[in-house]
Amino acid sequence: MERLHREAKKLASAHARGEAEAVARAAEHRNDARKPLKLAGAQAVVAGEHGFSTWQRLRAYVEREEIWGEGLEHAFQVDVEYYEGRADGLLASAGDRTPGALARFEGEGQELTPAGARAVVARRHGFETWSALKRHVVALDEDGDPFRRAYLAVESGADGTLRQLLERFPELARANGTNGNALINMATDPGCVRTLLEAGADVAHANAHGWTPLHQAAYGDNAELAELLLSFDAPADVSGRGAGGTPLIVALFWGHHAVTEVLLRAGRWPDNLRVAAGTGDVARIAELVHLPDVAPSDASASVTEAAGALRSFYRPHGGFPAWAPSDDPQEILDEALAWAARSDRVEAIRALAERGAQLDADVYRGTALTWAAATGRTAAISELVSLGAAVDGRSTFGGPTHGEGVTPLHLAAQSGHTEAVKLLLSLGADPSLRDALHNGDAAGWAEVGDHPTLAALLRDR
Repeated sequence: MERLHREAKKLASAHARGEAEAVARAAEHRNDARKPLKLAGAQAVVAGEHGFSTWQRLRAYVEREEIWGEGLEHAFQVDVEYYEGRADGLLASAGDRTPGALARFEGEGQELTPAGARAVVARRHGFETWSALKRHVVALDEDGDPFRRAYLAVESGADGTLRQLLERFPELARANGTNGNALINMATDPGCVRTLLEAGADVAHANAHGWTPLHQAAYGDNAELAELLLSFDAPADVSGRGAGGTPLIVALFWGHHAVTEVLLRAGRWPDNLRVAAGTGDVARIAELVHLPDVAPSDASASVTEAAGALRSFYRPHGGFPAWAPSDDPQEILDEALAWAARSDRVEAIRALAERGAQLDADVYRGTALTWAAATGRTAAISELVSLGAAVDGRSTFGGPTHGEGVTPLHLAAQSGHTEAVKLLLSLGADPSLRDALHNGDAAGWAEVGDHPTLAALLRDR
């Protein structure tokens, strides 16, 4: 602030002498550039040159930076509910024993409660109370906050605007937003990511959940971005949200194919049954789960310890309900079947079924057939039903307010997978069945998913 104050005084003096450069600078921010420029006016010009609406708001930004240093987290969304969600997510992550999330509660001396989570989020943003954070958030656009402007550039893929901001505010390349998300954690445009990396952003930066930029590329099935990050030596063996939660596992959780192929070239982390099932590696499945001599009845006799290694990761965000993966061999086998189904790995499905995987098991938020339907995997649907999976089998899915007592047809309809819907109908799926939570039929779920043509098809049935 001392430097900025001297700059304002120098500008006011130069303007009083009529120096052309000073007059031109004033003209950018005042209607009458030659009107006498007092110190307050010069301060307003300097603030405007930095993108701030007032000198007071520039001062507030700089003082928060000076007080909190690298630990400061910048707000970047203007919706207060966003921060409520981030507090809930931080609490959920701490409940999963994620080190970064736990450290935030411990560092601020807060208990693992909703109120404690809000206090942590407020303090990390440089405010003593949640109310103070809310007042700051609603004025972000009016303030001209640099991190907010950089985030908007990242969100829209405005690489040129981002580059200009980084030239004026070079600290933005490594500055943190809410819950430790740096700009590079939120950028999906390869051009913006390259600009951030060239400006000094950390390619391995992990947020409060241990989530790195490569995790985010995996989450969004962004193969091009993953290629770029790996070319800058992004680590592919780092876990987020629990041991074993590497970028590859995040990709396989959603059944993403494109980014999975990129990540596999960087290595197989971890090398457990989830990965073998999701990648369709039948040879590795055979090594991890031995084929019994007779009809499978006891999974504990065939599932190796390595098959269930590193399974602490079980959800990509707090929107999914809490759960604790166990060492139960049958659970490990049944879960792998669902991971094979969402990636359309037919041979893996067959190999797991031969080894005793239960076709209608709902290990965590969905049976194998439900996941195949939700991701539109028609080959997996056909294989599972041919093996004996119930075409109208009920299961859970997604968050606790999403799916209870849903059928595969509900999920295929909501996701707009027309071919999967037609296949399920041809296999005998009943479109009149209603879920247990919303009392909706498949056509209703298609409408909620904004697929009116599919809803009409289902109503015709």
